[in-house]
Amino acid sequence: MNTSLLIDKIKLALQKRLGNADENPERTYEGWKAKGHIKEPLVSFIIQSHEKSLQVCHILTALRPVPDSEIIVIDDGSTLEHTARLAEELTGGNEFLVRANDLYENVTYDKCLRFANGRYVALLQDDDDIQDVKWVTRAIELFHEHPDMAILGGCDGRKLHFYTDEKGRKCYRSEEMSEGDFCFVMSVNRAPMWINHDLYKQYLKHLDYSFAPFQSDDYELCLRAWTLGLKVGWYDLHFGSLSVGGMRIYNNSFTREMTERNMPLLYDLYADKEKSILDSVEQANK
Repeated sequence: MNTSLLIDKIKLALQKRLGNADENPERTYEGWKAKGHIKEPLVSFIIQSHEKSLQVCHILTALRPVPDSEIIVIDDGSTLEHTARLAEELTGGNEFLVRANDLYENVTYDKCLRFANGRYVALLQDDDDIQDVKWVTRAIELFHEHPDMAILGGCDGRKLHFYTDEKGRKCYRSEEMSEGDFCFVMSVNRAPMWINHDLYKQYLKHLDYSFAPFQSDDYELCLRAWTLGLKVGWYDLHFGSLSVGGMRIYNNSFTREMTERNMPLLYDLYADKEKSILDSVEQANK
């Protein structure tokens, strides 16, 4: 046992024996109850932060007015400066900070989806510029209207086409297919990406770890939903951007590497299902 640990052990033993440990007077049942923790909120917000704590603090002010909600911030790969800022800011009874060490979106979103208690979960990024709560109200309305919709995106609604290039490499390209204020689409980009938590836990269960640490796993989740008889929707929520997301700023070459690695994975899983998924999308939009 090192010296510091031994001294701390003796100090704590004396405090326990003498009963003179400093106690927080607010540590009572009434003090706990006053924090207002909600065990089963309607909405969980999960924000991925990568060296962007100032922007996340701005986002928090826009999310806190949403009733019956909880906020989970993933501090992934940030320096201690960002960790300290987020820890100081997240003080509410329904506000949580999850610290990860450069594990990236696939791992951390997957873990936090199991941590979240909301009926509907919104996966967000550190550059989302949220102005009001109308986008939340509209998302919940759409989930009520379409009880078999597992995923609702607010960024891009995409159509994926699988092909092999001139070198025989397995690839896909994506095209915009969203239109109007709402429609069903083949896939959506994260983020924001809403998830019907009950359908996720019952049918989808997880983000595909084959795509870790990131890239294309959002597309995979959407395509998997369609193959399981669920729907993927897109709606126009008029989000702006505070700046480029921290993931993109600090990981350009890594992103290119992961794109080249994960394209063939997605191809192998869904190239032969492309037509049937598109047929399901078309039928859903009738």
